[in-house]
Amino acid sequence: MTVKPLTIPQEAKDRLTIMFIAKHAKWGGGLHPEDGNHALYHVEVRQILESLGLNLKLADKYDALFDDPGVDFVFPLLNRGGFLNSEMMLPLLCTRLRLPYLGASPILRGLSDDKHLTKLCAVSRGIPTAPWKIFRRGAPVTEDGAPMAERMVIKPNASSASWGVMDAHDWTSVTRAIAEIHDMGHDAIMEPFLIGSDVEVPVITVGGQPLVMPMMLFQQADPSHLRTYYEKRDLVDRTQKYQLVDFEDAKIQPIIDELTRKMLGEFFPFDYGRYEFRVDLEKGEVRFLEVNLNCNLWSEKVFGRSAKRYGWTQPQLIETILAESLDRHGLI
Repeated sequence: MTVKPLTIPQEAKDRLTIMFIAKHAKWGGGLHPEDGNHALYHVEVRQILESLGLNLKLADKYDALFDDPGVDFVFPLLNRGGFLNSEMMLPLLCTRLRLPYLGASPILRGLSDDKHLTKLCAVSRGIPTAPWKIFRRGAPVTEDGAPMAERMVIKPNASSASWGVMDAHDWTSVTRAIAEIHDMGHDAIMEPFLIGSDVEVPVITVGGQPLVMPMMLFQQADPSHLRTYYEKRDLVDRTQKYQLVDFEDAKIQPIIDELTRKMLGEFFPFDYGRYEFRVDLEKGEVRFLEVNLNCNLWSEKVFGRSAKRYGWTQPQLIETILAESLDRHGLI
């Protein structure tokens, strides 16, 4: 049975002033030369919020929240600020001002941003996870305990959209990749490359309860292909490499649903987030990958496509997430 989307009462729309803060909140349109389709996403959310008839205040820099901005609630999408653990910055600024905001608390945002810590949570809940090793900046880089394999993936421990991801086939190339990531100012995480495709599980909250929405699959033409930042941001052509499709495997879907519900308890309440699993469809193997809170809501990505499958429009998705959070904070 499909849950009905939520609406914000007109009285609340008239009474509340909401700040929408995103890197491209004021973007005029088109792909951004560095952030690609992320700019389109921010513009789409802004236009939807405007169409809802909200009293909206726009901002695109952290300093908008250094002092009281004179608003009642913050809708934050300024997640990646170009420095380590920037996912925590906006919720921390809001918390300092005792200002209600959309999304999880600072400590939970930090937990989900740290892939190593998130994997520890998954293992503690009995969720199948590939072996890994964390290499913090300033700590010795040794092979001891490293999950060596025919092919390894090394990436920033706190990043999004596969930014900085590399692969390696021996310890020498592993250390080279770790050094490069450390030079970029990030901790590095290493794990075996898992053959397969990613199943994406969007979760929102409705009526104080998690709603697991229809799952989507990044179906890869070549299961051994390593997806890159440039592909995910549409800065290079990737049409022949992978596509986002509905995931309806009758055997594996219930397994992933159960694992997602086990994992989301670590982060609740979070308003919305995406839980990711690598699936080898030939072998029927499922491995947890990561959690992305305050993730991409764009209509052309996982959340938007999933909402459409669920029977919701993109404005209904955005309004439901916002209405639920406003209610959770006692504003409606």
